[in-house]
Amino acid sequence: MTHDSPTDSPTRVDLFFDPACPFAWITSRWLLEVERERPLDLRFQVMSLYLHNTGNELPDWYRELVDRSIGPVRVAVAAAERHGEKALRDLYTAFGVRIHERRVEDFDEVVAGSLAELGLDQDLAAAAHDPSYDEAVRRSHEAGAEADTGAYVGTPTLHVDGTVWFGPVLRAVPRGAEAVELFDAFRVLATRPDFFELKRTRTGSLRFD
Repeated sequence: MTHDSPTDSPTRVDLFFDPACPFAWITSRWLLEVERERPLDLRFQVMSLYLHNTGNELPDWYRELVDRSIGPVRVAVAAAERHGEKALRDLYTAFGVRIHERRVEDFDEVVAGSLAELGLDQDLAAAAHDPSYDEAVRRSHEAGAEADTGAYVGTPTLHVDGTVWFGPVLRAVPRGAEAVELFDAFRVLATRPDFFELKRTRTGSLRFD
């Protein structure tokens, strides 16, 4: 099965991301690699680790991260409301570089620096501490969930031509031909209506290069 022809219809891929999730970040960088070689209609949408973990017992360090994560998510939905959904691609990249590659832990600093880098209005930063955006966050978050259950299996979440998937969960970003090979294999699995899970033990540390 190949997807090399420029006449192929683009594969619709929606990535639902929380800027604080390292696994969503790695998956997003993989998809940008794939986009260079395969016809993708790649769209970035917001989900929320905060909402995803409502009521869950979490280790203290992760609870602290989850509680802070709502700030950049609110800013993302505020930016999408003002500038359109397409603004999310570059804003997510700016957020992610700071959070995951530069290890900036102050999310207010992440937001301010990202808005400045992209030339977006600095008043959007106030959305990070404004609960009035939470309904928009919830709508986007719920749009990413599995329709039959209204729940997430986990993050990253992808919608591929209308089917909902948790993963792929990667510890490093595939590049070049390796990225495309993985996507082609994933797309084959994603089109099989009877396939629903493939998993192995997680090993090794995360890499963002």
